Order: sequence, then structure tokens, then C-alpha cells
Amino acid sequence: MKKVLLTVFSLTLILVLAACGNNNAANTAATNAPAANTTAEPAAEPTTEPAADPVKLVVGASALPHAEILKAIAPLLEAEGITLEIKEFSDYIQPNVQLDEKALDANFFQHQPYLDEQNKNNKTDLIAVASVHVEPFGAYSKKIKTIDELADGAKVAIPNDATNGGRALILLAKNGLITLKDDTNILSTTADITENKKNLKIVELEAAMLPRQLDEVDIALINTNYALEAKLNPTTDALFIEGTDSPYANILVARQDNKDSDAIKKLVAALNSPEAKTFIEEQYKGAIIPAF
Repeated sequence: MKKVLLTVFSLTLILVLAACGNNNAANTAATNAPAANTTAEPAAEPTTEPAADPVKLVVGASALPHAEILKAIAPLLEAEGITLEIKEFSDYIQPNVQLDEKALDANFFQHQPYLDEQNKNNKTDLIAVASVHVEPFGAYSKKIKTIDELADGAKVAIPNDATNGGRALILLAKNGLITLKDDTNILSTTADITENKKNLKIVELEAAMLPRQLDEVDIALINTNYALEAKLNPTTDALFIEGTDSPYANILVARQDNKDSDAIKKLVAALNSPEAKTFIEEQYKGAIIPAF
């Protein structure tokens, strides 16, 4: 009986020790196991490309109407990421000089015959990239109301640059005041006058000065941009004026190295847009005519 009890006790002790050993192993395994990662990794932030800097175009222009037209279409360019800087000029020389020297990206003030003459005289290679509008050239006076009142020996002022001077002489010829060797030659000079029945005294002055000389002369032939600056209305104040078929469209001019740039192409599109056409028609009421 004692042997049986001893045997039972021994087996029980072995089982208890085995159980304890298993629990300790389990606890050790649990202790040594790596802790579960309960913290979620932060979501990666989306990467965004930095916004491109706006492209700036510097354009030289006469104050009226060219700078006004550029200001009107500036919002169209802003929508295309282009900032338009307008530099105003009161003369016809510096805009081409500064464009050639790359102080400007483009200019807007002249017609093709004038550009051709400037390129020839200055050995430049500037190029027209768009026709925008026509400014009919007109004759103005503070002394007479009709051309029939023009007296013999009257003083007539015209621009002193080659192409606008020739243009003025052609307009005088078409209105019967003089006769030219060729009344289609824009480079005509006073030496090309073959008949001057009224013995008109033709005075050549800088184009910008002509409106200020109206008190000193009988008539002056004035570019429309300078007429507008002087508060003259070409459609009501001109004694006579070019027709709407004038070939002297005002042009946007660039250089050979940037004429095909994306920014210049967008400027051309804006100047030839329906918005530009509407502005010209509504703002100038026939004094300036869209050429596109």
C-alpha cells in the first residue's frame, strides 16, 4: 500500500513540474516575442510641382492707341501665365533701337513700310509677326473748315520721316492739292512733286510735334496716334483722311531670335482675338479699324 501511494505521488509531482515548465516556456516566449506594431505609419503626403514663374513680356508702344490696346488684352495673357509690361514711347526711333538691343521683347507702333525703311537704314532685321489695326492718316487745321478754303501759299506741315512723309504727300495728291511722279510711292519726297498749283509751302517736322504746330500752319497731316493724343477725332475733325482700305496696318514687331517663341505667339493671338477687335471698334468708333 505504501508503495502504491509513493508511486502515485511521484507521478503527480512529475506532471506538476511538467506543467510548470510548459507555463514558464510559454511566458518566456511571450516575453521574448517582438511587440506588435500598433501605431499606423503616417500616410505619405502628395508631392506637388512648384508653380511655374510667370513669363514676362516687355513691349514698347506709343501711348495711344497701342498701349491702350495692349492694356485691354493683358488679362488674356495673364490667363496664359504671361505678365505684360508696357513701356510707352513718344517717338518712333527708340522702340526699334531698344527692341534690337533686347531691352524690349516686341514693339507695337509702326506700319510695314516704316519698319522696312528702318531695317534698311539701321542694318537691323526686325520682323512683323502680326497686323493689328489701321490708323487712317488725316489732315487737320485750326484755321480752315474745308479744303476749298486753303489759300495760295498756305503752309502745310507733314512728318519728316521717309515713309510717313511720303504717305502725307500721297494723301495731298489724292485730294488734288499736288501732283507726284508716282502717287503710289510711299518714299516720295518733295522733290517728286511735279505740280503745285497753290504754291503750298510744305514744312517737314517730327511727327510727334505736328499737333502742337496747328496754330503755326494752315494744315498738318498727322498720324492718328498723335491726333488722338491731342484730342483730335479723326472721323469728325479731319479735313480729309485715308479710306478704310489703307495699306498701312500697324504691326506687332519682334526679333528673329524670339519671333517663334511661345510667349510671342500668345501675344499675337491676344492682339488678333475677338476681344481685341471688339475693344478697337467700341473704343475708337471708326477712327481706328481692326486689320484682322
